[in-house]
Amino acid sequence: MSVPGEARPHPGLPPQSGNGASGSGVDWNRVRGDFPLLAREVHGKPLVYLDSANTGQKPAAVIEAVDTFYRRHNANVSRAVHQLGSEATEAYEGARAKLARFLNVRADDLVLTSGTTFAINLVAYSWALPRLEAGDVILLTRMEHHANIVPWQLVAQRTGARIDVVELLPDGRLDLDMLRAKMTGAVKLLAVGHVSNVLGTVNPVADICREARKRGIVTVVDGSQALPHRPVDVAAIGCDFYALTGHKMCAPTGTGALWARREHLEAMPPFIGGGEMIREVRLDGGTVFNDPPRKFEAGTPNIAGFVGLGAAVDYLSTLGMEHVEAREQALLAHLDEEFAKVDGLRVFGTAPGKAAVVSFAIDGVHSHDLATLLDLEGVAVRSGQHCAHPLLEWLGVTATCRASLAFYNTHDEIDAFIAALHKVRRLLA
Repeated sequence: MSVPGEARPHPGLPPQSGNGASGSGVDWNRVRGDFPLLAREVHGKPLVYLDSANTGQKPAAVIEAVDTFYRRHNANVSRAVHQLGSEATEAYEGARAKLARFLNVRADDLVLTSGTTFAINLVAYSWALPRLEAGDVILLTRMEHHANIVPWQLVAQRTGARIDVVELLPDGRLDLDMLRAKMTGAVKLLAVGHVSNVLGTVNPVADICREARKRGIVTVVDGSQALPHRPVDVAAIGCDFYALTGHKMCAPTGTGALWARREHLEAMPPFIGGGEMIREVRLDGGTVFNDPPRKFEAGTPNIAGFVGLGAAVDYLSTLGMEHVEAREQALLAHLDEEFAKVDGLRVFGTAPGKAAVVSFAIDGVHSHDLATLLDLEGVAVRSGQHCAHPLLEWLGVTATCRASLAFYNTHDEIDAFIAALHKVRRLLA
């Protein structure tokens, strides 16, 4: 049976490249053609989309997979014995299996969620809340997204646990000496982003998790900004929990996952009750819950969205994530070179080996004004605090603009962006 989201050869790869695991013969112009939205105009100008850290664009294969599901396979999952129900379940569970292979983990240890925010909250309420108590410490870093701060604040308020923060070095790297010094016996949980959504800093999460594990500290890694842009082997990282979101990696919104060590999943109570997360319900309270991961997947899921996630994983796997990373690093090098030619422009975060995320400001220009005028030139960047208020406070600014690149961007788009920047500076001057 054919179900939506199945892999197919990518026209941007030569036949000998196979799944993209070797060679570098990717035709990036053809790859770009897979993304219908990138062909449109904005305000009469060709769109230059530089906001992929906010949400990634979707290739036709993902759009078609979702459309095909609704046209040919639409039914609920794991509930009906009829043909459509079987097809929907196969497509949904197929997406879980594809994502598990992409991460190098077992599918049965992967909870499908609406995104990273839900995934981290699941850990907060099902793992941390029943275990932490007054005197315990939750260790965070200055560069975390609000989704990896606020859930822990809520847990701390309810348990009496205390939050401690690891600061940054001037170039935006994590202060690893401070991190190690703060890993005391009181620390029960360490939450850290794999890649900063503001600075592009890539944290050495495998090293961090190894040190934490030696000390009995449970680790939660926010992988939202890593998974779309570089190969990620969760098993090699050695964390306890890894959270991810689908919409940044070419998949539909409302999709994501939490990987967890099996012993945690089995010990954690359900977060949300309802259908499918149970084996048997009794009014006398003797309800029996399902095995993980289904114990944490109450209600009807975003089936079509996860079919699209499966198609996105196929798409990225075919390109090869090492090719994706190399492409984005080449684009980043071009952008850095051109940024150096713009008077009054300041870049936030210059850590070596950073991802293709660049936050910047221009002297005397408010970031919102800059982003608005760039939009009139067809250039889409994000302005604001990027759900990272504590980090921007440390940077000493109220807002920045952020240009975030993806493999479907081009060198010509970067040149168009720089030309628009120069034009905007002249207008504002």
